Amino acid sequence: MDGASGTGFKRRVFYVPGYDPFPPRRYREFYRKEGAAQARISGYEFAMKAETGSGAYVWRVETRIGDQPAEARVQVLVWADLVQQSMRRGVVATYLLLVRTLWIFFSTGALGAMIRLRPGPMLTGAWPVGMLTGQLILGLLALALVWGGAQALVGGLAGQLLGAGLGALALAGVMQGFRKLDTRLFAYYMLYDFAQVAQHRGAFGAALQARLDGFAEEVAAALAEGHDEVLVVGHSSGAALAVAIVAAVERRGLPETGARLALLTLGQAIPMQAFLPEARQLRADLRQLAASRAVTWVDVSARGDGVCFWLTDPPAVCGVAPDDQHQPLVFSAAFSETLAPETWRRIRRQFFRLHIQYLAAFERPRDYDYFQITAGPMLLADRYRGRAPSPQVERRVYSPHRSLP
Repeated sequence: MDGASGTGFKRRVFYVPGYDPFPPRRYREFYRKEGAAQARISGYEFAMKAETGSGAYVWRVETRIGDQPAEARVQVLVWADLVQQSMRRGVVATYLLLVRTLWIFFSTGALGAMIRLRPGPMLTGAWPVGMLTGQLILGLLALALVWGGAQALVGGLAGQLLGAGLGALALAGVMQGFRKLDTRLFAYYMLYDFAQVAQHRGAFGAALQARLDGFAEEVAAALAEGHDEVLVVGHSSGAALAVAIVAAVERRGLPETGARLALLTLGQAIPMQAFLPEARQLRADLRQLAASRAVTWVDVSARGDGVCFWLTDPPAVCGVAPDDQHQPLVFSAAFSETLAPETWRRIRRQFFRLHIQYLAAFERPRDYDYFQITAGPMLLADRYRGRAPSPQVERRVYSPHRSLP
């Protein structure tokens, strides 16, 4: 493929992952695999290579769609180390965290509001509660059986002491066994995701806020690097972070000429954080971007994704939408219609696979193609100019907390 450098559309992309402890390398390889697949399906040219030496996790993409060349420099804004730190808890500490997290979401009214807004994601959110409760019950049953057996065999005080010791070992063994299985069960992982949002009752913690400030500096600097567009993509829990980053960049002042700033949120879980009482700055950021004429914001979700708040207008449901709100444009990726029937049947019950489908290829794409959006020759604003939102978008106010800074 002829290089697009110097002659075609240029874009800088900053990708904000969700709550993910894994290294960013897998995002690059997923982009390479799925981008090549989408290019074959849709009939355009696609080439990608990793970039080294910058100190950041970056790759370069070149496309030619029709006769229009384009190039993109894609960077992962890494916060996986903070995620890893938040997951370093033992079994006992995790159960204490479960109680604290449930209490925060329940006592603040956020849990009830989220259930009323979209019951589906909250059923998914019940998974760690149910799984961890079930694991504890099985552990206690193991303790009781071992304890009772020791008492029956030995009897007396010695039997009770022996039974208590062996029972405690059985309980610990069962609980540690389930902990090791969590790479398949995802109970601890999902609890930690909810907990990191609830920890500061919706506000960003000091470490994460410092990281976001650094990300905003990188995005602001990219606006002056000669690109046509600087696009920030936030996925899952990363959508709230992306909102905060873009709003901070806009408040610093955007250049009158140069790159356009755009925001794409995918499979967002913004209400999970914005409905909490201390999420004042996040709600202010939502309000700011809802009325912005300098930033383009598009939000894509799908009902088939049971982990997101599908077809939900975040500023509106938070009760902070201004009178002159005109964005985000909210529409559905319509997985059941844009994926081939065999693909849909294969992954429709794989919740986490569906949750990353926004970053993957579609056999029957409509106007949503992640790779054309991130590496194609068109501004996000131009791509969706005149595009109507999906008719089922929820805009009624649900948040119990609507205060701003």
